[in-house]
Amino acid sequence: MLDFIVVGLGLSGLAVSEELLNRNKSLVVFEDNSQSSSYVAGGIFNPVILKRFTPAWNAAEQMETALPFYKKLEHKLNTKLIYEWNIYRRFHSVEEQNDWFVALDRPQLAPFLDPEIQKNTNLNLKAEYGLGKVLKTGNIDTESLLNKYRDYLNEKKLIKSKRFNYSALKCNDSHFEYGDIQARNIIFCEGFGLKQNPFFNYLPLRGNKGEYISIYSEELQLDFAVKSSVFLMPLGNNLYKAGATYDNQDKTPEVTIGAKEKLLKELNKIIICDFEVVDQVAGIRPAVSDRKPLVGSHPEIGNMYCCNGFGSRGVLIAPNMAVALLKNIEDNKTLDPEINLQRFTKKHYNSN
Repeated sequence: MLDFIVVGLGLSGLAVSEELLNRNKSLVVFEDNSQSSSYVAGGIFNPVILKRFTPAWNAAEQMETALPFYKKLEHKLNTKLIYEWNIYRRFHSVEEQNDWFVALDRPQLAPFLDPEIQKNTNLNLKAEYGLGKVLKTGNIDTESLLNKYRDYLNEKKLIKSKRFNYSALKCNDSHFEYGDIQARNIIFCEGFGLKQNPFFNYLPLRGNKGEYISIYSEELQLDFAVKSSVFLMPLGNNLYKAGATYDNQDKTPEVTIGAKEKLLKELNKIIICDFEVVDQVAGIRPAVSDRKPLVGSHPEIGNMYCCNGFGSRGVLIAPNMAVALLKNIEDNKTLDPEINLQRFTKKHYNSN
């Protein structure tokens, strides 16, 4: 009898699995590679919503948990995961410069914004109004993280690389049966795949498709990330990642010409050197109508749980939500109503 079955191994499933192992719980993970958003994401940790100069939801608290979490995984997996560098917000006007100074007066933002407007010194970057420097930012190499963690679970014989068959799950009063597996609890961490889950598909999860392009340019020589109408992030070796699009209509996993053309149009507004597109990727972000995660138990099956709905900020949110969920399950700590999926149960579950 296992303690847990975990379904899905994106950022949520990884964080949940690691928290379970930290608690010495027995588990098995199912992962079928059907969801790609955690792999293709930029993996950026940034406490500020730069479009509006507002603090991201619970960002400071999330960073306090997330960065030590990834540092421990760097050691555990013996691989470099955390890259710390500054993001520079490209100003489009004097009015945006003024908005930056107004934001500096907010206690939640002041620790993360440099009060001095930076002069652009890169001749291949268009930034006549200067740049605002965001502090304590960087990215997690999510592709390396997920691949290395999967290898780790494989070595421990804790993962099954196959699609989870919902109809084969037998729900008993005190445990679940799935083939020859018995477990006391099950946690679904499937990203947008939750829409196909008959136990939780009542939740208002909205897919938001994001596409990125990777470019190669020997001329650009940019050693920091730039946020403008498009986000441009250096990858090293003259490679850069640019994105992302937001499309809440298209739910297909394939890349599109339209997204590529849109990104190129925006990219050409901010850089003036030659470059070559060398890759394009797409993923469906698991977004929620109120922009808060979906965490908690099924309304009728008490030992069945969900940990989902992180949108575009999974790198920061996932470790915190895993801790919150396991404290709820194992320590009987009440979930914050903001993240508890029960906020949707009365309206959506009872009407299905």
